[in-house]
Amino acid sequence: MKTALFAAAALLALTPAYAAPDYAARVAKVLKKTPLIDGHNDWPEALRGNAKEGRWTLDLTKGLGTGPDPYNTDIERLRAGKVGGQFWSVWVSAGLPPLEQVKETLEEIDLVKHIVARYPNDFAIARTAADVRRIHAQGKIASLIGVEGGGQIDSSFSVLRAYHELGAGYLTLTHSRTIEWADSATDNPKHGGLTPFGEAVVKELNRLGMLVDLSHVSAETMKDALRVTKAPVIFSHSSAFGVDPHPRNVPDDVLALVKANGGVVMVNYADSYVSEAYWRWESDRSAERARLNTPPFGGMLIGQPDKAAEALKAWEAAHPAPVVTLAMVADHIDHIAKVAGIDHVGLGSDYDGVSNKLPKGLEDVSTYPALLAELMKRGWSDADIAKLAGENVLRVMGEAEKVAVAMKAEPWATATVEMLDSKKEAGK
Repeated sequence: MKTALFAAAALLALTPAYAAPDYAARVAKVLKKTPLIDGHNDWPEALRGNAKEGRWTLDLTKGLGTGPDPYNTDIERLRAGKVGGQFWSVWVSAGLPPLEQVKETLEEIDLVKHIVARYPNDFAIARTAADVRRIHAQGKIASLIGVEGGGQIDSSFSVLRAYHELGAGYLTLTHSRTIEWADSATDNPKHGGLTPFGEAVVKELNRLGMLVDLSHVSAETMKDALRVTKAPVIFSHSSAFGVDPHPRNVPDDVLALVKANGGVVMVNYADSYVSEAYWRWESDRSAERARLNTPPFGGMLIGQPDKAAEALKAWEAAHPAPVVTLAMVADHIDHIAKVAGIDHVGLGSDYDGVSNKLPKGLEDVSTYPALLAELMKRGWSDADIAKLAGENVLRVMGEAEKVAVAMKAEPWATATVEMLDSKKEAGK
């Protein structure tokens, strides 16, 4: 009798281990069928900025997570992260002269294509949703291109069309600065959203079949674009304002509009967009740095950079940065799914674009399965995970392609900013 009871007790003790959900296996099963698509990775710009001319020959297969210029991305870690599709950002500084922005954008598009050509067993260029599925089925990473800033078209529809011909799949309407025809989230507004020229840009993107990307734009620009567009939009790398009220994030009233539009918000991992506490700490640190040393006009330790650096280090020791975690990113995903619906959320990490200010557990491109497993632990079904991973953005791409077909007979946009926006000024 005692032997039987002992055996039963031992069996019960072992049962939880056997019954524990195998989240890794579930994630692998989902991602075998559905390509995991990230809306925004700045690897091309990081390679251009750090490796300089060495970017053309640098070994991209592995080992790029260490050294003086560590990257969040290399091919080995992309494979470990089960990435099936990536929008590679071709970002250039919004502070550059317009023609320089165009030149550098072309150089980064060229770099993306060069990377794909160097590693044909790992990457292939994708233009459509069908391309992504086909390339994923071949065991490769579908490589798409996103132009991260409306200033990069130099207010020229011809430049926009040239980017499209070269493979660009989306245009982010602004970056960090307000431009001639659209307000940015992180600059003082000038237009109250989009100008008439900005509205025409949205319509031309629809006609071309390029996605309208509303990351980085002001809330009013978001609303104007959602009013004008005929196709679903994306936020390639933005999080939830309802969780962290950073101006780069998407307010709940806009999330409701995204739901009606059929678009998708692809959640950003950057610490300050994930954690309000971290964002406020980062602002305080910037203020302290300015107080200590603000060339050329002032600062407590102006002209003494070594002492200023030492003082800032002491401030950091007394005011440690709040910890940001993978679970906090999952909170943003949950919030967007709750407000807009599970059909309207995706992933947009911002890897290699945020100076390694990333949550614990999401340090590089190998970690997507861990985030998906966290959501499974919260009750997300495999079908839900598939939508988040890639099905939502593939649906948006397909619908944008249909809109472009329907608009095929419409005339090309040819007006200038002066032609369109002067009418608005005259009407004041």
